Amino acid sequence: MSRLVVSLVVLLVIIVGALFFFAGRATEKPVTRIEKAVELGNLAS
Repeated sequence: MSRLVVSLVVLLVIIVGALFFFAGRATEKPVTRIEKAVELGNLAS
């Protein structure tokens, strides 16, 4: 009986660890682009 409980606890720990691992990988920051305002006079030259 205790072997079954230990096996279930180990399996639960592995599943929870995998969930945290994949949740951490999914939070990658998207690439942000910053556009600079340019005066129209600079474009004509």
